[in-house]
Amino acid sequence: MSKPGPAVIADGLARVREEMAAACTRAGRAPQDVRLIAACKTFGDDTVREAIACDQLAFGENYVQEAKAKWPALKENHPDTELHLIGPLQSNKAREAVALFDVIHSLDRTSLAKALSRQCENQERHPAMFVQVNTGSEPQKSGVLPQDADAFITACRNLYGLNVTGLMCIPPTGQPPQSHFGLLAKIAARNEVTELSMGMSSDYPEAIEQGATFVRVGSAIFGNRSYPARSQ
Repeated sequence: MSKPGPAVIADGLARVREEMAAACTRAGRAPQDVRLIAACKTFGDDTVREAIACDQLAFGENYVQEAKAKWPALKENHPDTELHLIGPLQSNKAREAVALFDVIHSLDRTSLAKALSRQCENQERHPAMFVQVNTGSEPQKSGVLPQDADAFITACRNLYGLNVTGLMCIPPTGQPPQSHFGLLAKIAARNEVTELSMGMSSDYPEAIEQGATFVRVGSAIFGNRSYPARSQ
């Protein structure tokens, strides 16, 4: 796994927090209304501990298996941390996801809603759920389509008893993100959803200006990731 040095992490967190505060000022918002999720995919537990030492407590993982290997010990030693699943979730990983994560950002289909509902009941654990909306209607991307979002949110709450508190989106690459953030905010408002997970390293200031309450930032904190070579 990648391993940036402590100075890289401290400097990255300081820069991101400064940019977040500036975006809040431009939007007339209080800085405490927006929370930073440090996206730590591919970074090891030493890196996470360095970020915790800089008072970062919310972290995002993309893969259940990576989180399962990394986080039980971290949670035991740092119980104040909050773990978010910010990548796609397979229905067959629902049991592990409910056990591991405090917030799941990628609820996007009925089969997953059913699986998560069963596991929440079985484990008597109820992570906060964010419905992922495919604001660009991209066929290759996860997320419920915008025109289906209202009905899906209602079903998740009323049929499956899920704790839907937020919405999440990833705008299409190469398009200005503001219209997508604005669309997500409108869907949230009419469904009385209070949390918005939107904005990553390239666009989190714009997301904050459009109402984000969570931003998911990785490379701007930890530096570029190095991925293991795939076997041929």
